[in-house]
Amino acid sequence: MKYPKNYHFIEIYLHNLNDDDKSKLSDYGINNDLFSSNTLFNYPEFIQQLNTNKVHNSIKNWIKAIRRPSSNFIYKSSLHLISRLLFLIFIENEVSLHSFEVIIDAEEKYYVDSSIVLILQKPNFIRNIKNLTLNLNRISHNISKFLIFFHSNCNSISSLYFQFLHKHGHDDHLKTEKLLSQIINSQENLRKITFYHHNLYSLYHSLLSLKNPNCLNTLKTIIFYRVYLNDVVVLSEVLNQLNNLESVHIIYCNFLDTKFINNIINTTKPFKLKSLFWNNEILESIELLMQKSGNYLENFGNGHCYNFQLLKLLKSYCGNIKFLHLHNGLNVQNIVSTFDLIEINKQSLNYLYIDATCNGIEESELSSIVLQKLGQILPFKMEYLDLSLKIDINDLELFLRNSQNTYIKKLLIKYSKTEENEDILPYIKEYIMKKKRVKYLNILEKPYGELFLLKDEVKEFKLHGIQVLKYYDLHIDIDVFIKEII
Repeated sequence: MKYPKNYHFIEIYLHNLNDDDKSKLSDYGINNDLFSSNTLFNYPEFIQQLNTNKVHNSIKNWIKAIRRPSSNFIYKSSLHLISRLLFLIFIENEVSLHSFEVIIDAEEKYYVDSSIVLILQKPNFIRNIKNLTLNLNRISHNISKFLIFFHSNCNSISSLYFQFLHKHGHDDHLKTEKLLSQIINSQENLRKITFYHHNLYSLYHSLLSLKNPNCLNTLKTIIFYRVYLNDVVVLSEVLNQLNNLESVHIIYCNFLDTKFINNIINTTKPFKLKSLFWNNEILESIELLMQKSGNYLENFGNGHCYNFQLLKLLKSYCGNIKFLHLHNGLNVQNIVSTFDLIEINKQSLNYLYIDATCNGIEESELSSIVLQKLGQILPFKMEYLDLSLKIDINDLELFLRNSQNTYIKKLLIKYSKTEENEDILPYIKEYIMKKKRVKYLNILEKPYGELFLLKDEVKEFKLHGIQVLKYYDLHIDIDVFIKEII
């Protein structure tokens, strides 16, 4: 969940600059009077988490907000200077990071590169990192040196997140993947690893590195997100040797085919498949996968393939689902079976997303069925309910009345109306606000706007203990699900 941004921290950190560096900033049109003359603490010493992309974006927004209009302002040069100075402050204050996210795209390559040069001179900066994210959309000489430096100077990582897009050649990928495998091999307490978007190329070396003696006894979680699962033989070998593996998560991956399933079901150890987000054709062999792993499944999402065969398997083998994400494929024929699936998992279900608007032909009828039937089968308490609907006001009132016994921490409703003159807000106030049934709320009407923009209404909800936030600050997409829920 996101909250309003505040860039004042940059001024606090830059307080630590010497006079020469402040003079350089002044030359770029940045007023030195902005920097606090006194601070209560040496704030950089307390930094534990650092995301290069967030730092970069914060600097951009801060510069735009504070620069003097009349100054001879060179935007890119000042952006580079401030980025470099901030990292210099972090390093010189002997910051010991707990979490480090290195995110590099075409725009940020230049700025991150210069920061990495500084880091290479001070290994203590990364020596104790527990959580490392590497989003390597671009590879440079310094990034390669950084990866080599990392596996030589840090063995404390417990969570690794690799995102590696195919914007460079096969040789670069192979070289980088080998470097990543060396990072894995160097870790003494690796518990969680995520592979994201390694399209077109192999994960062979990275998977093979999971067979090192340390990983065999420490690794608990493996997440595959939008990767090609074509190295299934080595994956099967790894799964058979990992001694403490608690969960595997497969999210919209390619090559999730009969060959993959047959190899998996023949592994000697339980295949603890906790997440399955399915975007493939429904295969006959998927029943074998459900027989082996369905009882472990806690998170399910559908892509384009969602039919009676899959629903039947889910109802037969999966009774512990906590997170249900139904985006495509819902229709008036399978919605009743979907309600059966929700009821079967009522004791465990905590997150539910239903989009009844993907099937444009049936969206009014499907939305009506959802609103008429869903309220009475919801659990008594939910963390998250997100509905995308075409709303008839009578159906909405029925849903709100039927779900009065359910407390929902985060409620999101994205909708269009069947009748233009219908206003759903009075019903939301009557059944949600006055009864304090939610903690966080957003109502978004397509295409007009959202409740968050109505300041007087936001204040009224706040008086009842309900915080209204932007829709996409509350919405749990797959990236948020992976980083915050798994």
